[in-house]
Amino acid sequence: MNDRKLNLLWTNADPLTSELMVMMYAHNAIKKGWWKEIRVIVWGATAKLVAEDVHIQKLIADAQEDGVEFSACEACADQLGVKQQLEKLGIEIIFWGAPLTEIIKSEEHLITV
Repeated sequence: MNDRKLNLLWTNADPLTSELMVMMYAHNAIKKGWWKEIRVIVWGATAKLVAEDVHIQKLIADAQEDGVEFSACEACADQLGVKQQLEKLGIEIIFWGAPLTEIIKSEEHLITV
């Protein structure tokens, strides 16, 4: 088991939850060394939130600068028409179905919000 890597599946597009849980925890956890690696997986409605909310974009940029990785569901980004906006933010875009299944089947750490 990799006890130094955390995957955070972000599906809740509520701006307050996004700021005060997802972004706050991911950013502080990497800065304070609670986890060596953190990957935030942007899925569903959060793709639209990220593409449209300038404040959330700033929080993502700050977290990326400190080492938090961001990756988004390509199917979601395509369906919501936000793929290019997410790519411009330096967010990896991939089809997440199979990789998420592997994370769940493995013993990697996963938080879902």
